[in-house]
Amino acid sequence: MPKDSFSHVTTWVFDLDNTLYPPRVRLFDQIEVKMTNYITATLGVTEREAQRLRASYWQTYGTTLAGLMREHDVDPVPFLRDVHDISFDALETDADLRSHIAGLPGRRVVYTNGTAPYAENVLAGRGLSGLFDAVYGVEHAGYLPKPDPAAFAKVFAQDGLDTARAAMFEDDPRNLKAPHDLGMRTVHVAPAKFDAAHIHHHTDDLSGFLGRLH
Repeated sequence: MPKDSFSHVTTWVFDLDNTLYPPRVRLFDQIEVKMTNYITATLGVTEREAQRLRASYWQTYGTTLAGLMREHDVDPVPFLRDVHDISFDALETDADLRSHIAGLPGRRVVYTNGTAPYAENVLAGRGLSGLFDAVYGVEHAGYLPKPDPAAFAKVFAQDGLDTARAAMFEDDPRNLKAPHDLGMRTVHVAPAKFDAAHIHHHTDDLSGFLGRLH
């Protein structure tokens, strides 16, 4: 039973985008347009080339920003401020999800490759404000992105969590490898199942899954 697999967990770590809201919201579509425009303006390339770089850097480095920093020395602060300046109107509150997260024993944490202020906006749109004990963004990892193990190490050290008694919920299977290696219980949250040794559980319904853990 899933509940038995989490009986030891005292810290619950959640990714943000496409995890605490469903992928059908397509919030990231707006961010991708902003990223493409920023790359076009900053690097002086065509829109097509900017789109290629955006996707290539995400695949290679974990985030587009990480590639831009590595390859072009782009300043992360104005980049993140610009690409996160989007509309959150598509988000809907989810009272059931809030109730199920609130019912988890121990601490509740958000860790995203976005920024903490952006995360707070998303949480507000989902009706999840004030529910988490800590919210960590990419800035807390020194702009190192998940899935880099060093990013997890930085954030988890700041939080002081015991990885042997923690669980990680993520939509990107790449971002569950490091938590698994640290001894965390891992849950892949996505419409399609991804089979890998570093993924303990899969769900396409986060609220329902958490409800079964109480």
